[in-house]
Amino acid sequence: MSATTRPRLLVATHSVHKLAELRELLDLERGELVGLDDLGIEEDPDESGKTFETNARIKARFGARQTGLATLADDSGLEVEALGGGPGVRTRRYAGPAATDADNNAKLLAELDGLPSAERGARYVCVLALALPPAGDAGAGRRSRAAVPMRVVRGTTHGRIAKAPRGTNGFGYDPIFEPAGEPPGGRTFGLWSAADKNAVSHRGRAARRMAPILRELGF
Repeated sequence: MSATTRPRLLVATHSVHKLAELRELLDLERGELVGLDDLGIEEDPDESGKTFETNARIKARFGARQTGLATLADDSGLEVEALGGGPGVRTRRYAGPAATDADNNAKLLAELDGLPSAERGARYVCVLALALPPAGDAGAGRRSRAAVPMRVVRGTTHGRIAKAPRGTNGFGYDPIFEPAGEPPGGRTFGLWSAADKNAVSHRGRAARRMAPILRELGF
């Protein structure tokens, strides 16, 4: 199959980091992953859900209805035990709507300041939702209100929040997340290689559960 006839699978994101990671994790045999920016879509859906799954469904449905393409959406984040599961769905905007990764990391470290390692437990969560465009709604830009078939998978990685950032690999909270198996003060995801991280990460686990579904659909 030539590159020009490869079926396109939209990832409902403007994040180049997330798109690149999913391309590597899913390694589609026949399909091509494209992002919202690749299709010239500047707007975002209203992520008003209170759970990762709800927001993943909102984003996947948005992409499928906007473009008529099968759409994969990732909603993921960090849940910290000492914060009652926060920042949760506010992970990306924890320190404010325009917060940088460094801003979010600094706020989280300040919130946990003084807590011992045993009380800094956390987990990364990733939900992947796949929306298939409604029958007869294959044209780009159509906004059918028909039901959108959905497939959803989930991946989780347990660990703890480090006491200070270490490493520059990855993105988000990776420099302050010590995955399970590392001792307190051990390597954060910011010090892991991409291959090692993908083997145990929340997004890697979710992607491995989604991959056979995509293969069945011809991607």
